[in-house]
Amino acid sequence: MLKSIRTRMLHGTALLAATLVFSAPIAPSQAQETGSVPDVAVSAPLPPDAALSADVQAPVQAPTAAQATPHSAPPAELPVIVELPPEAPLHLGPEPTTTVAAPAQPTEDKQAAEKPAQEQQPQPQQAQTPPQVDQQANEQAKDLASNLANELALRERIRQAAAALVEAEPARTAKAQRREREAVAAFYAARDNAPLWTDGKALTKAGASLVARLDRANEDGLDLVDFRGVPTIANDDQAAATELALTTAAVTYALQARGARIDPRTIGLITAKPEIPDVATILATLASAGVQDGRDVGEQLAAFNPPQPGYRALRAKLAELRREHPAIASQRIGPGPVLRVGMKDQRVPLLRARLGVDAESETDPMLYDVRVASAVADFNRANGLPAVNTLTSRTIAKLSGGEPLRLEAELLSNMEFWRWMPRDMGETRIEVNIPDYQVKVTRGSEVIHTARVVVGKPQTPTPVFSHAMQHLIVNPYWNVPVSIIKKEMMPGYAKDPSYFQRRGYEVTQTRGGQLVVRQPPGERNALGRIKFMFPNEHAVYLHDTPSRGLFANARRAYSHGCVRVDQPFRLAEVVLGKENGWSEQKVRAMVGGNERLVNLPQQIPIHIEYFTAFVDEDGKVQLREDIYGYSRKVQTALGL
Repeated sequence: MLKSIRTRMLHGTALLAATLVFSAPIAPSQAQETGSVPDVAVSAPLPPDAALSADVQAPVQAPTAAQATPHSAPPAELPVIVELPPEAPLHLGPEPTTTVAAPAQPTEDKQAAEKPAQEQQPQPQQAQTPPQVDQQANEQAKDLASNLANELALRERIRQAAAALVEAEPARTAKAQRREREAVAAFYAARDNAPLWTDGKALTKAGASLVARLDRANEDGLDLVDFRGVPTIANDDQAAATELALTTAAVTYALQARGARIDPRTIGLITAKPEIPDVATILATLASAGVQDGRDVGEQLAAFNPPQPGYRALRAKLAELRREHPAIASQRIGPGPVLRVGMKDQRVPLLRARLGVDAESETDPMLYDVRVASAVADFNRANGLPAVNTLTSRTIAKLSGGEPLRLEAELLSNMEFWRWMPRDMGETRIEVNIPDYQVKVTRGSEVIHTARVVVGKPQTPTPVFSHAMQHLIVNPYWNVPVSIIKKEMMPGYAKDPSYFQRRGYEVTQTRGGQLVVRQPPGERNALGRIKFMFPNEHAVYLHDTPSRGLFANARRAYSHGCVRVDQPFRLAEVVLGKENGWSEQKVRAMVGGNERLVNLPQQIPIHIEYFTAFVDEDGKVQLREDIYGYSRKVQTALGL
């Protein structure tokens, strides 16, 4: 980038050279030949590679050898610029005069012979030099130099600020944050520390678009606190600080939008992998805003949020809820001790604002005084609470919105779940929503199959992850997991050596003495007649079940982690494809005998999800039991 700056400086020099000024007093010997000739300053644009022609020389007869005397160059004078038509020859002097441009002749007779012919040459009109051109040229040159100096100075300040950012003590003690800061510094170094959001005096159009999006971060459930404190540009010294603050805020927004706030593994058996971009990708995307798809910086930043219709539907409901209940969109009054008259607490200023109680000039705004206590008592009375003047948790809950606040928290936690899902879930896809106890197959925007499912118990939860279904097996064996053998079968085997035989299990023993237990195909098989395979680290899959009565229950969390499906042969027809010659009856005809493996014509993405809030096809918010407590844990992590 410094190279580009030098190029610009050279270009400015070329412009000045193109308007070169010829201004010099006529030498005495010239005056004797041509008469009295006043000083005239003339400038004409020339092609960059053109040499001065004979017509662009001073109208002076060359002195003879006897007349020629050494003399110093005339003093330089202020430039005056006059634009002439490109084809007009340059002329010096107040009137058309004879111009001698030939070199000195050896004899005076030869000069006299050639002079009449030269006098017949047409002479151009004298160029007039408007006085204001001098001032404009000088001002433009000064502005150019000043702008270049300011830009170079701003780049140096940005370089220093980026270096300081890397060395600063991180707010979060983590190597990841240092890597983020180093990436920001590298981004600016790669662009010669050229600013992106400021011009040294104010925000650029891109900067204004970025700030507007950051100010609306809570519309997507992001924490607005992380985007406060961006300095304004009151003077040149603050420009670099503003540039770096906006860049780090943009990076934080993008990372949060992609699900980096919470590690899903800290919530539960969730091995979904959020698609977290690196900082270089984030900044490159924002720097190229508008180049490819016409979106401005704010729109590009917002696009880091989940694109799925399910997320957008929850976002729309969040906005609707906040319009209907404005109080919940404001800052919450946090938990804390019960407040009584005379106590001081950092929550009191917000409490005053919420209840409309201004602090008197001499009053400490953090003081829970009589006026605040009286307003609290009035609020409690109006909202069906005991009319006490103390601030309790029940009062705080009412002040914060009560039931609407709980709904907002549920919407926000489920919006966070969406950040952990693949951005491309597949044109045709299978989704199992654990809290909804449902499986659905979607093609495009159309749901082509739904069925009830039984999922894992809270003690043996079904994992949350995404994979691809590859094949199905009719007449499957059930290879009993080691955990089930140890916890549920070995106690019975210890009491009854015929335990496995009476239940139809096949038992073998490894060289290490470990039992291997499997159940052959048949009516009693725990997997039923068919299972749907998507090999994964959890060894879970979808399958039929002989215990079909459980599908009638509203709460269906009974399994060891696998997903039992209702109408399994109908599901087989859907995933194999009726257009490929498969039908429910054809699959049923395969029942009996040995295992039969059938590959899917093409793999289908399958997503085991966890959504306790979603918007149904009628546009209504549906809430489900938080059977594994994941939603509550996310809300706690988000400070809701």
